[in-house]
Formats: sequence, C-alpha cells, structure tokens
Amino acid sequence: MTKSELVDIVAEAHGQITRREAEVVVNEVINAISGALSEGDRVELRGFGSFTVKKRAPRVGRNPKTGESVHVPAKVVPHFKPGKELRERVDATS
Repeated sequence: MTKSELVDIVAEAHGQITRREAEVVVNEVINAISGALSEGDRVELRGFGSFTVKKRAPRVGRNPKTGESVHVPAKVVPHFKPGKELRERVDATS
C-alpha cells in the first residue's frame, strides 16, 4: 500500500472529508511519528505496534564489488515492533 492509497481509504471511509483533507491528516500523522522518533521518543499505537530508535555501533563492513574493508560509522535507525493484535491478524491471513 502506498501513501496515496492510504489517503484514498481514509477519504472513502469518512465521506464528509475530501481527499485533500484526508491527505493533510495522513501527512500530519506521519510527521508526528517522524518528529517524535527524531527526538528519540517512542511512539506506541495500541493494537498496531511501537516505533522506537535503535543505536547501531560502528563496524567494519565489506564492499561486495571490490572486497575492500569499509568503516561504517555508528548511527541511529528507526525500528518497528508489531503489536500482538497485528501479528495475529497477519498470521491469520497466511
């Protein structure tokens, strides 16, 4: 599913709002989650899952084309852990 498909679903589910208004809502939710993660906060959506940030230590990687060792610096990356309800719904469709 793409962001525009999500906007269409929100607009259709709530007939009183336009597609443009649904797009603003979806963008605001994504911006709120992104902003919280960039500040190092945790975002939890009950029944869906939680977003956190994880710190990755620096390491030595390898360039697959040349085989040369490459230093990969430490970084902070987003991490998603699905909630129990989401895991069960996905598992039920398999």
